Amino acid sequence: MKELALGLALMLGSVSGLAIGASPALAQDLSNGADNFYRSDRVVVEKITFENKFGMKVVGNLFTPQGLDRSAQTPAIVVGHPMGATKEQSANLYATKLAEQGFVTLSFDLSFWGESEGQPRNTVAPEIYADDFSAAVDFLSTQPFVNKDNIGVLGICGSGSFALSAAQIDPRMKAIATVSMYDMGAANRDGLRKGVSVEQRKEMLKVAAQQRLAEYQGAEIKLTGGTVDELKADSNAIEREFYDFYRTPRGEFTPKGQTPLQTTHPTLSSNAAFMNFYPFAQIETISPRPLLFIAGEQAHSIEFSENAYERASEPKELVIIPGAGHVDLYDRVNLIPLDKLTAFFRGNLSS
Repeated sequence: MKELALGLALMLGSVSGLAIGASPALAQDLSNGADNFYRSDRVVVEKITFENKFGMKVVGNLFTPQGLDRSAQTPAIVVGHPMGATKEQSANLYATKLAEQGFVTLSFDLSFWGESEGQPRNTVAPEIYADDFSAAVDFLSTQPFVNKDNIGVLGICGSGSFALSAAQIDPRMKAIATVSMYDMGAANRDGLRKGVSVEQRKEMLKVAAQQRLAEYQGAEIKLTGGTVDELKADSNAIEREFYDFYRTPRGEFTPKGQTPLQTTHPTLSSNAAFMNFYPFAQIETISPRPLLFIAGEQAHSIEFSENAYERASEPKELVIIPGAGHVDLYDRVNLIPLDKLTAFFRGNLSS
């Protein structure tokens, strides 16, 4: 348990052990229009694959408006899922809703997650994650019905930080939006509200290095962080918030070849890579391309969007959604500011 507990900085500032044999409760909160698995008869969905610069196959879904004029060139948007999730969790919902507004959209599984390639599964590799976004732009740029000069990016939760990292070195991303963003570097180094000390950080790195050596010598891969597999009497509010999405029918999705006990949990030995991930380091260089940060008023993660907004150069905008928490903006369509996202991308991705 010590090894797992020392992975606490991952996202929540706390973790639990992997409760083998625990089964998710069926209770779920579907208030405010929660509709993670939304489908639309106004949108055509096609499974696609493309390669990143590392030669790894990335699997995605291409969404096109029903009746799209394929002789014309349409603006497109890449949509990235929350860290530890898959395209079926939040990303497909946003991609579908934006395709209904006339955009070509592409959701995809980050490398090592979902249907995309990468071994060991659930590996943390922020450089590769960022390249997946650029590879998605490569794919869209080669589609004759896409305007390659008008491609935007939307990152949800951890993908917000990966999208920003990619945009700093990929000028083809013309407009960048984040929703409920997590700075995955700061979340691991410092914890929420800087609740992790330098000594705790060093101890986590020590444990990760020990686990790396053990795995090199043949030991079983260990997982850490992510969403708890069962709720206990002392489970905190953030654990309960994630559990209600990832461990109930509201948003639970288990990729082929995995079990529910593996989903959302990164590998312990690779999680140290986040300690050296600084997605805001050159965020001001994205300008004059526009940035939009969206966060819930009650989100435990709001500090990351506020920090990114403060450090970014104009044009930029920070939109706070009254009454919304972090996970609320994954799937609660009555809280998701779709009109704002649509106006942002329409205004900055001209056809």
